[in-house]
Amino acid sequence: MDVRHHSSWQKKLVSPQRVLERIESGKCIFLSAAAAEPRTLMKSLITDESMKYKDLDLIQIISLGEAITSKSLTASAYRLKTFYSGAGAKTAISTGKVDLIPERFSRIHRLIGHGKLPIDIAFIQIAPPEDAGYCSLGIAVDVARQVIEQASLVVGEINDRMPSTFGDTFVALSDFDFLVRAAQPPVYLKRPPVDAITDQLASKVASLIEDRSCIAFSSAGLYEALGRYLAGRRDLGVHSPYFTDALMDLVRCGAVTNRFKQTYRGRCVTSYAFGTQRLLTWLNRNPLVEFQSIEVVFDPIQIGRNQRFIAVFPASKIDLSGRVLLDVDTRNVCFGPETAIDMMQGAELSEGGKTIFAIPSRDSQGNSNIQISLQKTEHLFALRENTDTVVTEYGIASLSGKTLRERAQALIDIAHPDDRITLVEKAKKKKILYADQIFLAECAHLYPADIAAQQVFKGGVKVRFRAIKPSDEEGMRRLFYRFSDEAVYYRYFSPITSMPHTKMQEYVNADCNKAVSIVGLVGAPGQGRIIAEARFVRLDDRPYADVAFVVDEEYHGLGIGTYLFKMLIRLGKQRGLHGFTADVLPSNRAMMKVFEKGGLQINVKVLNGVYQFTMPFES
Repeated sequence: MDVRHHSSWQKKLVSPQRVLERIESGKCIFLSAAAAEPRTLMKSLITDESMKYKDLDLIQIISLGEAITSKSLTASAYRLKTFYSGAGAKTAISTGKVDLIPERFSRIHRLIGHGKLPIDIAFIQIAPPEDAGYCSLGIAVDVARQVIEQASLVVGEINDRMPSTFGDTFVALSDFDFLVRAAQPPVYLKRPPVDAITDQLASKVASLIEDRSCIAFSSAGLYEALGRYLAGRRDLGVHSPYFTDALMDLVRCGAVTNRFKQTYRGRCVTSYAFGTQRLLTWLNRNPLVEFQSIEVVFDPIQIGRNQRFIAVFPASKIDLSGRVLLDVDTRNVCFGPETAIDMMQGAELSEGGKTIFAIPSRDSQGNSNIQISLQKTEHLFALRENTDTVVTEYGIASLSGKTLRERAQALIDIAHPDDRITLVEKAKKKKILYADQIFLAECAHLYPADIAAQQVFKGGVKVRFRAIKPSDEEGMRRLFYRFSDEAVYYRYFSPITSMPHTKMQEYVNADCNKAVSIVGLVGAPGQGRIIAEARFVRLDDRPYADVAFVVDEEYHGLGIGTYLFKMLIRLGKQRGLHGFTADVLPSNRAMMKVFEKGGLQINVKVLNGVYQFTMPFES
């Protein structure tokens, strides 16, 4: 659209220099944020040689460092204040060139509305005006409407390549005192690169996100990879501060329908868009995406109304208590503490919601990102009570409801294998773990991650299977105390009445050179409850292994025992065994039935009233 043809408002079109003539020293200028930075107006302000004004405050919710560069911040005429500590502002804040206003995004509108943050002038980038006399705020809504109502001078920078978006975006042209023509396109961001570790993290995060979940993205490699892994999901919803190319792909492939959202059903909700020119073109007058103010998008109550809201954050470090150092990379637009807190509280309010932190096990220098303790530092999220789930390329740790000792065990389980023994020893010295804690260092690299399966049994009971971990100690202990006396006797051949730490830790620290142990879990991924366990232990004198398993009595008769036995047969063959042996009490008919269904030849002899089974793999 050629805006010069609209004579009804053409008289408001002025040069940037004319706008600068209205600026006085000491004023506060609001700038539209992120990819909608008013670069033409700001370039004119920064390069103005008259210097007739000084001591200007520039307010920008999110600064990418495009309109206001680090070099330009050395001037004494103005000072940038921002609410976001990531991306282009990170270095400038740490060097004292930019002032950070620590504030939750959901509350920024109150600062402006109540006059605690007075705005004198507003530079707002807008899409080309509509014939009806309105224009769209495009890809950055944030608090623009409140600012326009407060500022005494409002200037619209019309950008022909800014998409016209739907939602709370349309502003009357009469609200603008001046209009200028943008000389540059909006800020385009390339799609973030994805390395091998990030791809592994995304794969594990995706395993925790079910159909009909509601997701929030940002612009970083983790989200780029995560989008690919979620392409096969059904009926996802989007309530995201930032809309990206990865989310566009999920909408286009049909994974996102927003059909089951409780707020803004049928539409993706966002406040900003970051991405390629292709994304911005796709967003133009697209009814599937609705832009709302950050008052709405960051409101935990609004977020929490959507079931299964999943807040995913890239992180750089975590300590054994669950305190997290968020990954605010200068290359990416990620969530900092000021944006993460609202997303996390929304996840807490959401039925079935969760917060996931994705952390590479090691940094680029080869140091462990899982540490004993993190000291106070920038971007440290110290509310360990809010840390639900942590993912590294080595696994998933669920921390919710766990003691500090259990958290430490779970996090050590997903640390880099070479770092685990050091973490265990340090944790023991700090009294975080028991002084007698067992750790089989030689097995750290041999954890059978390939043992992973999911099966639906009678009655629709879904059970996930994986190899046992040292951090399963408490889950296995609870399983033991759910057994009847009869079940305990069948399993252990003695009337055991207790299973203290000293006994159970030996059980869950299975010797990888001799034993394979599988646990079955029910419940949400990453938060399951152990309801079954099966194992074999290689005999010393021949290529056979002794086999045993147990299933929670609540889940008897569903076929879980048979499924586990067949898994053990497959794993035993892969490991070069020739067969299994087992001792079974004559009254344990359930165990005998499982063996009969396993498809192996069974040879039986009786010794001291106990059936001794020998089951070769090849008859």
